[in-house]
Amino acid sequence: MYLCIYTYMIQRVRLFTENAYFTRALIVTVSAVLPVLVLKQFGHFEVGFTIALGAFLTYPSDIPSNWQQRVKGLCTAAAIISGSTLLVNILHPLPWLFYPVITALIFFLSMISVYGQRATMVSFSGLLAIALGTGHIQQGPEVFIYAGEVLAGSLFYTLLSLTFNYLNPHRYSELQIADCLKLTAKYMKLRGDLWDANAERESIISKQLHLQVDINTTHDNLREILIRSHSSAGTNNKSRRMLMVFISLMEILELGLSTPFDHSKMYEKFGKDSKVLAIYQKLAYDMAATLKRLGKNLENHKQYLPKNDLSKNLEALSLAISEYETGTSNNDDAEGVWMLLNVLHYAEKQIEKIKFIERVFAQNLSFKEMPEQRRRDLEKFLTPENYMLSTLRENLTFSSTIFRHSLRLTLTIAIGFIIGNLFPFQNIYWILLTIVVIMRPGYGLTKQRSYQRIVGTVAGGIIAFALLYFIHSPEIIGTLSIICMLLGFTFTAINYSIGATFVTIYVILLYSLLTPNINGVIQYRFIDTAVGAVLAFIANYFFWPSWEFISLPKYIKSAIEANRDYLIEISRFYNNKGDVTTGYRLARKNAFVSLGNLMQSYQRMAQEPKSKQKQQQQIYKIAVLNHTMLSSLASMGTYIQSHKTTSASKAFNVVVETIIKNLEHAVSLMDMENRIETALLNNNDELAMRFTELKNIRAEELKELELTNEQEFRLRMEEAQLVIEQLVWLNSLSERIVKAVKNLETVK
Repeated sequence: MYLCIYTYMIQRVRLFTENAYFTRALIVTVSAVLPVLVLKQFGHFEVGFTIALGAFLTYPSDIPSNWQQRVKGLCTAAAIISGSTLLVNILHPLPWLFYPVITALIFFLSMISVYGQRATMVSFSGLLAIALGTGHIQQGPEVFIYAGEVLAGSLFYTLLSLTFNYLNPHRYSELQIADCLKLTAKYMKLRGDLWDANAERESIISKQLHLQVDINTTHDNLREILIRSHSSAGTNNKSRRMLMVFISLMEILELGLSTPFDHSKMYEKFGKDSKVLAIYQKLAYDMAATLKRLGKNLENHKQYLPKNDLSKNLEALSLAISEYETGTSNNDDAEGVWMLLNVLHYAEKQIEKIKFIERVFAQNLSFKEMPEQRRRDLEKFLTPENYMLSTLRENLTFSSTIFRHSLRLTLTIAIGFIIGNLFPFQNIYWILLTIVVIMRPGYGLTKQRSYQRIVGTVAGGIIAFALLYFIHSPEIIGTLSIICMLLGFTFTAINYSIGATFVTIYVILLYSLLTPNINGVIQYRFIDTAVGAVLAFIANYFFWPSWEFISLPKYIKSAIEANRDYLIEISRFYNNKGDVTTGYRLARKNAFVSLGNLMQSYQRMAQEPKSKQKQQQQIYKIAVLNHTMLSSLASMGTYIQSHKTTSASKAFNVVVETIIKNLEHAVSLMDMENRIETALLNNNDELAMRFTELKNIRAEELKELELTNEQEFRLRMEEAQLVIEQLVWLNSLSERIVKAVKNLETVK
C-alpha cells in the first residue's frame, strides 16, 4: 500500500514538473537566481539583483510559439523594458517632463494590446518596468549602467528560454494535445449523458457551452504552435504527427457535436429501456474514456496500450440494430431503422478517427511533409498578425475595449502617483505595480484578481512570518525563498491565489535577508497592495467601464453569421460534391470559435454586478439556440461529407435559402444601425410545399422498392431521412433565433 502511495506521489510530482508552466517558472527562477549567486561571490550583489530584475520583467512576454515568433517577441520585450527603465530614470529629475511623457508611454504601451496576445504580454512587461523603475531611480552615469544591466537580464532570460526550448521543443505541443484529448473526451462524455432517459438536458448543454470556451482556447494554442511551426522550415515527423492528431481531434469534435436526431424523439420512438440506446451510450462513454486515456499516456510519457475494445462495442451496436430491424413490420418502424443506422454511421466515423490517433501514438507513424498548397491552406486557419499602424489608429475610439482600458489604466496609475505623493507611503511603486498586475479590461476579472491578490498576500504574510519565527538560518531562508519563487511563478498561471501566496512568501523571506526592519517593510507592502487593489477595482467600475452587455450583441451577431456561413458552405458542398474545401473547414472553425467567444462573453457578464447583467436569460437562450443549430449543421455536414449523396433538389435549395434569409434577418436586427423592423422574406406557403416535396422522396423510394438494389435503397432512405429531419429542425431553429433576437431588441 505504501509503495502504491509512494509511486503515485512520484508520478504526480513528475507530472507537475513536466508542466509547461513549471518549465517557464524554472527558467525565470534560474535566470534570476544564478546572476545573484555568481555576482555575489565577486561583491556585486546589486548588479546581480538588477540583472535578475530584467529576467523577471521579460518572463511574462515569453509565450510558446514557433522559434521566429518567440525570438521576435522576447527581443521586442527586452528593448521595451530596458528603454522604459532608461526613460524613467533620465526624466525623473524633471517632473514637468517626466509626468506627461511617462503618462503618454503608459497609454501607448496599453494600446499595443490591440495587436494580440503576444503584444498584450509585451505591453504588460513594459508597464511592469515603468512601475518598478519609479522605485529604483539612479543618478548620473549610473542611469545607463542600470538600464544596461536590466537589458542584460532580459537577454539572459531570452537565451535561457530559447535553450530550454531547443532541448525539448515538442513538450508544450504534447501537453496541449494531451489537454485537447482530455477536453474532447469530456465533451464526448457529456454527449453520452444525453442518452440517459431522465437526463437534465438543459444542465448538460450548459456544461457543453462552458466547456466549448476551454476547447477553443486549446485549439487556438495548438493552431499557433503547430500550424505556424509547420509552415516554417525544418519541421520534423514529431510535429507532423501532432498536427495530424490535432486535425483528427477537430473532426472528432464535429462528429461529437453532430446530432442527426432529437433525443426526446428517439426515446419516444424506442422507449426508455431500449437495448440499442443503452449500448450506444456505453459506446459513447468508452470512446470518451479512450480519448482520456490517450491524453494521460501522452502527458505521462507512457506507451499507449488500448483498454477499451471499441470494435467490439460497435459490433454489439450493429447487432442490436439488426435485431430491431428484424422485428420491424411497417414503414413507421422502418423510419426508426434509418435513424439507428445514422447513429451507427456516426459511431463508425468517430471510432475510425480514434483508432487513427491510437495508431499514431502506439506505432509512431511517419508522415510526409505536406505539399506547399496544403501548408498555405492551413495558414488560413491562423489569426492573422497585423502590425500595421492603421490597426492602432482604428482603435483610438471609445467603441474599442482596449482604448477604454488604456485610458482607465493610465488615469488609475496617475491617481496612484498622486495618492503616493500626498500620503506617507514608503514605496509608491508597489501601488503602481499592484494596479498593473490586477487591472484587466473587464470588471469581473479585475474584481477576481483584486480578491485573489489580497487573499494571497495575507495568507503568504502569515505563513512567511510563521517560518521566520522558527527559522533563523540565512541558508535555509534563502533556499526556501528560491523554492517559493519557483512555485509562485508556476501557480500564478494555474491558480492566482496560490501563486500570490507563494510570491508573497518569497518577497518577505527575501526582504528578511536584505533588511533588518522586516516588519516595517512588510507592513507597508500590505497597505500598498490594498490601496492598489482598491484603486483598480473602483476604476473599473467608474472610469469608462466595459460592461459585457455592451459588447455581447457583437458576439451574438458573429455567432449567427458564422452559422449562416457554415450552412452556405454545406449547401455548396451538397450541390457541387467533390472534395471538402478549405472554405468549408474555415466556416466550420469560425462557427465553433464564434460560439465559444459568445459563451466567454456571457461568462464575463456573469461575474459583473447584477445591475449590469442585462437580458442574461435571453442572451443565454440565444447561445443555446446557436449551439443547437451548430449541432444540426455539423450533423448534416458530416453526413454529406462521408456519403455518396444524390443531387440536391430544388426543394432542398429553397428551404436552405429560407433558413439563410431568416439568419440574415436576425443579423440585421442585431445591427445597431439597422433597427427597423423588416418582414421575414420567406413565403410560408412555398416553404410548406417544399417540405412536402422533400417528404415525398420517401414515398417515391418506397414505391421503387422492387426496382432498386437493397443497399442503394437503404443509403438513399438514410439520406432522405437525415436531410429532411435536419432541414425541418434548422428552419425551426432559424425562426426561433429571429424571435429571440426580436425580444432582445425589444428590451434594449
